[in-house]
Amino acid sequence: MKITTFGIDLAKNVFQVHGVNDQGKAVLRKALRRDQVLEFFIKLSPCLVGMEACASAHYWARKLQSQGHTVKLMAPQYVKPYVKTNKNDAADAEAICEAVGRPNMRFVPIKNVEQQSVLSLHRARQGFVKSRTAQANQIRDLLSEYCIVIRQGICNVTKRLPHILEECANELPGVFCQLIQRLGDHLKELDRQVGELEVQIKIWHKQNEASKKLEEIPGVGPITATAIVASIGDAKCFKDGRQLAAWLGLVPRQHSSGGKQMLLGISKRGDSYLRTLLIHGARSVLRAAERKVHHAGSWLANLMERRNFNVAVVALANKNARIIWALLAHERKYQINFASGH
Repeated sequence: MKITTFGIDLAKNVFQVHGVNDQGKAVLRKALRRDQVLEFFIKLSPCLVGMEACASAHYWARKLQSQGHTVKLMAPQYVKPYVKTNKNDAADAEAICEAVGRPNMRFVPIKNVEQQSVLSLHRARQGFVKSRTAQANQIRDLLSEYCIVIRQGICNVTKRLPHILEECANELPGVFCQLIQRLGDHLKELDRQVGELEVQIKIWHKQNEASKKLEEIPGVGPITATAIVASIGDAKCFKDGRQLAAWLGLVPRQHSSGGKQMLLGISKRGDSYLRTLLIHGARSVLRAAERKVHHAGSWLANLMERRNFNVAVVALANKNARIIWALLAHERKYQINFASGH
């Protein structure tokens, strides 16, 4: 009997495969080593293949697509309800096979090699930024044990550290001074790594038309623009701007029952990195708007009068997400006073 749908439970070494025919009956359950996967699917006629969107999923999706198969990726939380009994690799593969055939299932767009490489730069930069912040906090904490207080902020640490080592060299133990010097050098190295990765990201940004288009939106810089373009890919995968905002977790979480609507805080679903970038960008716009007179009477000024600062920040981030979808999906350029229908 011809197999029409496959579910693959991805792993490092041993992959579990579950196949069903056009009537939904299971006809194949098999474990494959990593080097056997492509050889196995090359021999098959084109079929539907489902996988969870996890590590190496986009790589395998591209490989199987090149063999003529239709590959669809799903978020793991959407697959979990289809696991019938105890969790194991075979049950996961069966659940994936069941979920990929559902007509109302939501799928994850498959990223190409360029998108993944740009996102790798962002992930590496994000890791260096976290390490830099942790290193600066460690230096501040160690110095506070000797009643040497440095204000918060990495720039304050890098500026004051040489003066502290020079002024307190006679008061502090030599071993401790050497340690602080070592940690300060490590902080400088982390800062250098962050700067070099940002240069690489900006070079890609200047070469990408979609990314340069998004940079014109207030609150969206090269870092945010490149991350969004690399993550979204084809914006037409989303029905409208609200769906993109919901994918980013910038819409209210709903807990309604009995016909009574109850909206809570934002859902915080999706990619927290993209959401953080949009919110930080919106926060900078609001800070600037507070100091500018020409913003009076605008949508943003009226919002800031009615709502507290953080609510206004999220509302502007939501609006920017919708604008981003409109620019990418309809291939438009950003216009400050654009009105729909014109």
